[in-house]
Amino acid sequence: MNNDSNEKETLEPMEEAEWGKIENNQMGYGSEEERYAKRGLEDWEMVEKMETSEHRIPYWFFALFGVLLLVAVGLTFPFWGVRPGYERSWFDWGIPIGVTWCVVMACIIYYMVDYRHRDSDAKADLARKEAELDSLLRNDKKNL
Repeated sequence: MNNDSNEKETLEPMEEAEWGKIENNQMGYGSEEERYAKRGLEDWEMVEKMETSEHRIPYWFFALFGVLLLVAVGLTFPFWGVRPGYERSWFDWGIPIGVTWCVVMACIIYYMVDYRHRDSDAKADLARKEAELDSLLRNDKKNL
């Protein structure tokens, strides 16, 4: 057996990429295009290049939700789905609890959908300024 095959090549540790920092060595690849082709974008690059959705929740979704809510409330009334000989009251706590649940869930969904729009202008300005500074720094290094 050959001793050379048992020896393992030691690899240098990979430097962790900092958020928003563009590496000059393309993380060990020959060029930036090669890095994109083989490795893809870093997390922060994907977030920066991702388009924010400007679409609101469609009106038909609210209409569908309203119709379903009306049917659910209607089915709680004592004249639908009643067994013979069983008396139900007109009011029970299921309706207010259901409405509370719908309002809380709507607030949570609104927060999850709309959280990216907050401070987006400030973040866009900051990202644009950082990109300008990075391009200036890269041009200065090339001129040296």
